[in-house]
Amino acid sequence: MVDFFAKKYDCTCIKEAVSGTTLNALNPQSYVERFNRYLASPEKAEHLDGFICQLSTNDTRNADAYGIVMPNFITASDAFDVNTTFGAIEYIIATAKETWDCPVYFYTNPPYGKSDYDKMVQGLYQIAEKWGITVIDLHADEAFNDITPEQRALYMDDTIHPTKAGYREWWLPKFAEAILPAAEQ
Repeated sequence: MVDFFAKKYDCTCIKEAVSGTTLNALNPQSYVERFNRYLASPEKAEHLDGFICQLSTNDTRNADAYGIVMPNFITASDAFDVNTTFGAIEYIIATAKETWDCPVYFYTNPPYGKSDYDKMVQGLYQIAEKWGITVIDLHADEAFNDITPEQRALYMDDTIHPTKAGYREWWLPKFAEAILPAAEQ
């Protein structure tokens, strides 16, 4: 989807995706570990217009490691337990805001029948309210998910992963709607 977004809207995007990883830092390829390596690298961008992160479906494998949403007054990046999903989310938001002072967006996957993911989405909304970030909610958007079985077969490779057509034709318009001013869509 990032590649389609960059091409359609003539912007530069930095994509960092590794299959099978989690937000929480329970593995060496977690979002947090890769984010920290990027921040320490010479490739680190000096400015971002926005930061977008996925609410990882892989974190449902560690439902007992979701953690808690910290109270509103706790906002320093080093205050969060990155070994928990919610702590990792708050750490990523705090660090992105401290580093680039840009809008932060988290997106959810369309529904795929995992009640543990529903719990993560609820936690994400609590975090979003605390931090004033935008959730691009592909999970609960009824209009977005009101597609035919034929469209679902075209747009999804399996219950979690979109096809190229799914990214381009189904997801891209939702991201553009959330991120871009109406005049640019």
